[in-house]
Amino acid sequence: MPRVPVIRQAMMLMGAVAVALLACLPPAAARNLPEFTRLVEQQRACVVNISTSQRQSLSLSGPDEGTPFHGFSEDAPFNDFLDRFFGEGERDGFEPELLGSGFIVSEDGYVLTNHHVVENADEIRVRLSDRREFDARVIGADRRSDIALLKIESQIPLPAVKLRVPTHLQVGEWVLAIGSPFGFEHSVTAGIVSAKGRSLPRESYVPFIQTDVAINPGNSGGPLFNLDGEVVGVNSQIFSRAGGFMGLSFAIPIDVVMEVADQLRTTGHVSRGWLGVLIQDIGGDLAESFRMDKPEGALVAKVLSGSPAERAGLRVGDVVVAFNEHSIDRAADLPPMVARTPANTQILVSIVRGGTLQSLPVVVGELPEDEGIRPKPATPRAEKRMNNDLLGLAVVDLTAEQRVRYTLPEHGVLIERVEPGPAQQAGIRTGDILLLLDGVEVTNRDEFERLVAGLPAGKAVSALVQRGRYPLFVALKRPQ
Repeated sequence: MPRVPVIRQAMMLMGAVAVALLACLPPAAARNLPEFTRLVEQQRACVVNISTSQRQSLSLSGPDEGTPFHGFSEDAPFNDFLDRFFGEGERDGFEPELLGSGFIVSEDGYVLTNHHVVENADEIRVRLSDRREFDARVIGADRRSDIALLKIESQIPLPAVKLRVPTHLQVGEWVLAIGSPFGFEHSVTAGIVSAKGRSLPRESYVPFIQTDVAINPGNSGGPLFNLDGEVVGVNSQIFSRAGGFMGLSFAIPIDVVMEVADQLRTTGHVSRGWLGVLIQDIGGDLAESFRMDKPEGALVAKVLSGSPAERAGLRVGDVVVAFNEHSIDRAADLPPMVARTPANTQILVSIVRGGTLQSLPVVVGELPEDEGIRPKPATPRAEKRMNNDLLGLAVVDLTAEQRVRYTLPEHGVLIERVEPGPAQQAGIRTGDILLLLDGVEVTNRDEFERLVAGLPAGKAVSALVQRGRYPLFVALKRPQ
């Protein structure tokens, strides 16, 4: 009997396995595979292409490699394309055509898109799927949510999308985007919801929907549909090291979008609630240091002077675990809840303070344009040095002149050197200002040494440092 070659045997085996796997799939699974053609046919007429012109000299450089999130207002959506054909740098006298997407939300011509698509535009043109074009005017635009509301005038009613509150959206659910990546109008891409409630750098007030839908420059402002043809979000940003799609895209939930759009339509601007705290996540060691059973909530690292939080009695080191009876699992959960609360509304904030659960009544304020956090110059030079071998730190006192110059609190010592040890493991860096240790203010280097000597060995304690312009809690463990 002739022998079958090894490669052929392997191929036959792989084929048999594949057939067996297909046979094992339940018939319902095959029937439930998505079919997008009808959705696209019904909804593509509601999606528009947006082009803008700016009559000014622009410096259109490539994306900042240090900022992998693309779609922020300072990023021109078509930079790579323009650089390829016109070169980098100043383009005097050139009227760049910046491209984006949008969608019609009412028959009388209201159109939604991203703020960064129309920012600084002198002219805005909206092109429909049937090639009709309209001049558009900006009803209002909101930088913090990256949403803009436009209006076009048509003699006949326009096709409008259906909207769906994304609270019903599930991770793993199929979604579809229609837009104009790189100017290719009405391109369709699909994927699944990867996560919900994502918080991105510099975007505290939007709980983003993360997907793996292919999004590229030009998709900005376009709709994200579910399989029922309902818009669940507005495609806004991508995570990319090179400016193109890498499998991570982010959409603004449609309920957030419509709240912003309604305010833009009625008042022309957006009002948001405000507490006036800087917060961070709390990990296992920090939870232990604050005598909590598990890591949850938003840890207050700073309370701004004159803020609603200060008037209500919130303190640095409080852990917010509920806001208006809504649980706070992570720090990113809190800002959107606060922002969507009308100003002058009194609510209850549940906090853990000293291991005890408490409730504080807070009157929510209105978010100011300037939230009171300004960049600070480089960390000041110090005068005296003292090493602490227990934590691996070298700290120095700050002069009164330095405290005034850099707007530092009355307490704190400068960390001049970090050596291998607990401090380095906790992430403390040279140049940080140590403000609190185990809940006690560090007034000077002698007080620091006294506090360290009294720390319990092998137990996590909290330390509050100021790094640049922001405070940060870390957990330290003095070695046994």
